[in-house]
Amino acid sequence: MPTPTRSLADLLPAVLAIGEAAARAILKVYATEFAVDEKADASPLTEADRAAHDIITSGLANLTPGIPVLSEESPASDHEYATRRHWPELWLVDPLDGTREFVKRNGEFTVNIALIRDHRPVLGIVLAPALDLAYSGAEGQGAWRHQGGTAKAIAVQRPARSRPVIAGSRSHRGASLDAYLERLGDHELKSVGSALKLCLVAEGTVDVYPRLGDTSEWDIAAGQAVLEAAGGAVVDLSGRPLRYNEREGLLNPHFLACGDLSREWWRV
Repeated sequence: MPTPTRSLADLLPAVLAIGEAAARAILKVYATEFAVDEKADASPLTEADRAAHDIITSGLANLTPGIPVLSEESPASDHEYATRRHWPELWLVDPLDGTREFVKRNGEFTVNIALIRDHRPVLGIVLAPALDLAYSGAEGQGAWRHQGGTAKAIAVQRPARSRPVIAGSRSHRGASLDAYLERLGDHELKSVGSALKLCLVAEGTVDVYPRLGDTSEWDIAAGQAVLEAAGGAVVDLSGRPLRYNEREGLLNPHFLACGDLSREWWRV
């Protein structure tokens, strides 16, 4: 049964609590000498990924029994478009985004949970367990930064800085980003892991995050929801907002997460 828009304000703290439970489980593993397995695509997998997946999927199923949950660690059958194409709403989850950062123990890994409605992210939370940091946002409700037991409303930087601050991936930088930055001109680059890059745009610390490489839908949806609630957008290289669960595959097109949309970053 569809979740009415007016209930997003009620859902947000409940989803944040589910994410916090997953974060606690992740930190328990983080404090140990955990093993690292390898998935079929050669990406790393740990006990923390599995524990967070179990907590989040069961928590969301109890919270909204009528809305399916699609996690990076869900069975392959759930990833098939033939299954999910009939879902007007779904929860899109990355239980541990930035497993490479988790393995490196640099703290820049996150828990991402997004509610997708009609192919758009309308609610999202991004938690960084090792940093005691979280971001949340929902359509029509605003966006917040949570740290030290307090929540602060956030908004994008508008207008963009004359010398823009750019977020770049700590683990996935490539020639395409270097070429973009060269064409952009004078700038400051911040290298950050996981979905935190989108949240830095949302809070106004960063002006734009260009991602000119592969990402999956569960990597980005929660951050996009937070960013849009803070006044920004995530757009493809033609300036169109990213959409979800409408393609055979789950890979996103290349995109830019922007604060000030009056500056057409995609034209670079």
